[in-house]
Amino acid sequence: MIDQTELRAYSGDDLPGLKDLYAKAFPDEDLFPVVKELSGGDFPVLSIVATHAGEIVGHVAFTTCEVSPDGVEVSLLAPLCAAPRLHRQGIGSALVREGFKQLNGVGLSQVLVLGDPAYYSRFGFRPDDRIEPPYKLPDAWSEAWQSVHLRPDSAQASGKLLVPSPWDSKALWAP
Repeated sequence: MIDQTELRAYSGDDLPGLKDLYAKAFPDEDLFPVVKELSGGDFPVLSIVATHAGEIVGHVAFTTCEVSPDGVEVSLLAPLCAAPRLHRQGIGSALVREGFKQLNGVGLSQVLVLGDPAYYSRFGFRPDDRIEPPYKLPDAWSEAWQSVHLRPDSAQASGKLLVPSPWDSKALWAP
């Protein structure tokens, strides 16, 4: 399946397909408003879609954020999804790896994610206690706040993560 999937940059014409994809992938969460806001903001977002036979079957967004007081730019990986009927086909992994490649190409060297350590550890993510998320996370989520360095020689940022408006909602950082 993955060998028949095309990865490409998001375009505004993709919104209807993303709305359908997110409704199926996250039936108990409404992430589409965040996706829509990310697509129309005046802040840097790397947004990649996966298509198969003309249908959007996956999506990932990497939002550029700043760590205060360092002023270091990092990227926040979220959201990531693949069509449920195509889980375990490598679509999510391909999207993340393509994002890493593109981020490294523009000089961003650290990526953060709030997600399942069992899944994200395959990309090198490890728990991060040096960068504070925008809102306090539940103690049970301490291992879920993770980062990865795309270049081994990059410095570790420390401080508080400053996020653009789509991510500046306490509800997105709580159970």
